[in-house]
Amino acid sequence: MAEILFGAPVAAAIRERSKTESDALRAAGIVPCLAVVRIGDRPDTASYAAGLEKGAPKSGVEIRRIELPETVPQEEAARTLDGLDRDPSVHGILLLSPLPKHLDADLLRNRIAPEKDADCASDLSLAGVFSKNGTGPAPATARAVMEILRFYGIPTEGRRAAVIGRSQVVGRPLAMLLLRGNATVTICHSRTPDLGAVLREADIVVAALGRPEAIGAAVLGEGQVIVDVGIHRKEDGHLCGDVDQAEAAPLARAITPVPGGVGAVTSAVLLRQVVESAARTH
Repeated sequence: MAEILFGAPVAAAIRERSKTESDALRAAGIVPCLAVVRIGDRPDTASYAAGLEKGAPKSGVEIRRIELPETVPQEEAARTLDGLDRDPSVHGILLLSPLPKHLDADLLRNRIAPEKDADCASDLSLAGVFSKNGTGPAPATARAVMEILRFYGIPTEGRRAAVIGRSQVVGRPLAMLLLRGNATVTICHSRTPDLGAVLREADIVVAALGRPEAIGAAVLGEGQVIVDVGIHRKEDGHLCGDVDQAEAAPLARAITPVPGGVGAVTSAVLLRQVVESAARTH
């Protein structure tokens, strides 16, 4: 039976470490602060911002919520981000997406300085992940995968890893993090021919394809560690991931659940990166 790699204990350990370091920073007069910029009144961004506010005290992070109207001009949104960049009391900036259609999202996310880019949104921050010379953090979801593997003592060095998905948010940066961990990495995607032939050779399979329950027994091998990054709501209201858990769990050595896996760790990692940014200023 596969070991279930629950995210909750991983997140709790990250929050505890963050709180300890935050307390030390506060004693030195530095309060780790994340500015959450929300444009418009979408319920999904409101829910995400509320979730961050609820969890932030456990990590010792102060949330500064910046709310702009749906009709805000591009120039005003840019000035807001520039002001947060210049504010020494702000250590992380998170621009919630999607943005209203009249705004240029690429231009706005690239206004965020890498050292304050809490979720690696800008091109310069992402370039730092690939070069390993950047001052900003990795995307929180990609780092969350690595934190789960580390917490459960799953080595990457010398292992073969297959990442299904090539997005700039998860797939590509995660491949770089796995390479840093001395894994041999293959990036797969929706047009990879004979996906099963690639996946069955892997010791670690990370599914970030964005398709509900697309990865099942037909393309998996036995004894693998399977990390499911996907999150989808089915017609019956239940949540599922990119992996068909019913088919994959009997084959796997270890597997993350959905919900309760990677998603549970991502917010803790995001707040952790704000604390790390504050520590760099000290």
